[in-house]
Amino acid sequence: MPGGLFELRKDSITGWWVAVVVDREFQKERFHRPAQHRNQSIEDCANCNFAAADSVRLRMLKPDAFIVAGTEREKDSDTDGREPALGLLGDSGSWQTIVAPRGHHESFAQTTPQIAFELLAHTRDVIQYAREQDRTEYLQVVQNYGRQAGALTDHLCFDFYDLPQIPHRVGEELGGAARFVIREGSCPFCRLVRDEVANGSRLVFEDAASVCFAPYASRSPFELWVVPRHHNADFGTATDAQLVSAADTLQSVLGLLSSLGGPAYNLILHSAPLRQRVDETYHWHWEVHPRLREIAGLELGTGLPVNPVSPEEATRELLATARAEAIDTGVAVGPRSWDDFA
Repeated sequence: MPGGLFELRKDSITGWWVAVVVDREFQKERFHRPAQHRNQSIEDCANCNFAAADSVRLRMLKPDAFIVAGTEREKDSDTDGREPALGLLGDSGSWQTIVAPRGHHESFAQTTPQIAFELLAHTRDVIQYAREQDRTEYLQVVQNYGRQAGALTDHLCFDFYDLPQIPHRVGEELGGAARFVIREGSCPFCRLVRDEVANGSRLVFEDAASVCFAPYASRSPFELWVVPRHHNADFGTATDAQLVSAADTLQSVLGLLSSLGGPAYNLILHSAPLRQRVDETYHWHWEVHPRLREIAGLELGTGLPVNPVSPEEATRELLATARAEAIDTGVAVGPRSWDDFA
């Protein structure tokens, strides 16, 4: 066993640090946490009442979902009829959801390939539309699966939020990626794809178009990134072929979580901001965060994520599941080069 309790790892893009627990062996039973559901019927599911019988639809949940209030001082200031104080922009953004057809309460991993593709295609289309409208800064797409992950419904759906500001996490990635390109001369996400495929110790899935790995500085147990091999900053410009590949990869990877009882998770898309051109420096990708632990005092006090399962251990567990269930992850024995795929 290593001598320390934690191993401090640094994210190569954002520069943020993570504390990975290294003084104990992986105990699978500690992280066997099946997702809890609301056990909704079709009749008491609002999304089912709205959904079409055989296709994916878009549902508005809350227009003008955000009021940018700024600080308390700014919020309470009296402008005397002048321009609003800094940060007081009024109502903006929206909260909408992309819903699967009526009666589809299964997980994304269990749905049909056609529905999985349609969910991603609608995601691409809403990003395109938001960019054309030029009314907000960022569109955040998420899937919350299970009550522990904040899901308000059992219905298969992707929520998205028009945000009047770029989220901190994405902003840190944007800045870190730009600095990486200046320093190294290449996109850090493209570099990660090459390095993770060559190293292999954290590689969970690969095919000709996509790669999935547990990031070196994983912030949570079994955190996974799905990154396309093709460099592209904006998910809104993804082709149908790229969406088919992304859907297949996400379904395969989420299916591997069955070894943990099918846990609740948050699936998060990171894509380019709507009003910035970051084609050379950014790279869209999906993040999977299974909800397998509680946040403790060290994290709250310091902001330092503590991960009780190293990404290398998580990868070994997921690949063991793939072997046991005969799931083809495409991961070869030994490293493969970037050019090994057509």
